[in-house]
Amino acid sequence: MTENKKILVTGADGFIGSHLVEELVLKGYTVKAFCYYNSFNSWGWLDTLPKEIVGNVEIFSGDIRDPNGVRTAMKDVSVVYHLAALIAIPFSYHSPDSYVDTNVKGTLNILQAARDFNIERVLVTSTSEVYGTAQYIPIDEKHPKQGQSPYSASKIGADAIADSFYRSFDLPVTIVRPFNTFGPRQSARAFIPTIIAQLLNGAHEIKLGDLTPTRDLLYVKDTVEGFITIANTKTFIGEEVNIATNSEISIGDVAHQLIKMINPKARIVLDENRLRPAKSEVFRLYGANKKLVTHSNWKPHYTFNQALQETINWFSKKENLKGYKSSIYNV
Repeated sequence: MTENKKILVTGADGFIGSHLVEELVLKGYTVKAFCYYNSFNSWGWLDTLPKEIVGNVEIFSGDIRDPNGVRTAMKDVSVVYHLAALIAIPFSYHSPDSYVDTNVKGTLNILQAARDFNIERVLVTSTSEVYGTAQYIPIDEKHPKQGQSPYSASKIGADAIADSFYRSFDLPVTIVRPFNTFGPRQSARAFIPTIIAQLLNGAHEIKLGDLTPTRDLLYVKDTVEGFITIANTKTFIGEEVNIATNSEISIGDVAHQLIKMINPKARIVLDENRLRPAKSEVFRLYGANKKLVTHSNWKPHYTFNQALQETINWFSKKENLKGYKSSIYNV
């Protein structure tokens, strides 16, 4: 993937997407950012990036559910990183239609246009949630898929559509499957931001759901490097590739570590509204990164403690923290 080729990033206004756009620009790539249209002319997290970064990005406002807009955005690009998606699991319980429209049909729109325009590489973003609770560890790419929420089911569907386009039309697709990414700019619906925001806003009782599930936690800068590495590795065409750390930690252990780092006097209280239905909860995620590490030069550069501290430092800035309503459960 050479620097003079134009790259489209969908979901560029979101958490991982904005970090990916930033890193691609810093590496000298020509970037077009597909942002979700709104009447406020907001570009999401891209609005917070330095002017020298945003000034080098072509912004396209649209809706991934609209095939005509997607085709317009993709006419002049060579590589597509498709990150646009609905990702909140609780919201998928009562609005599953929107997840099918956005995650499945949105991905189909990308694939159809990529086929028509002979796009050189298409990276479709999956999620570790497609694996469900681990049947064995570490979870490699051959692990069975389990749709334990409408969200994960929609992502399994999107992955299957992407794989079918590789098999049916030889479309150069790679399914990129990051495990539990965290860091600056992450939504309050995720557990690390909600813990940090509650603590920094002075709460002494930190409201959480189930503390027992484990997650393979990956710092966003390492995730982004994984995406870029995969895009530059031709052997990954037609493949599913995990981005993971080959480790796990429970939500409870993370919470206690953050409490120790920010306010040791705080304590955890159960908020039943934050509990998933028992059969829907994914109790163990522990990802294998052997495929990525063996076939590329990628490896995580941040320790978990370094990543937590960088995340806390970002949230500690008043202009960042004020965007998080920590007293409200964000689904």
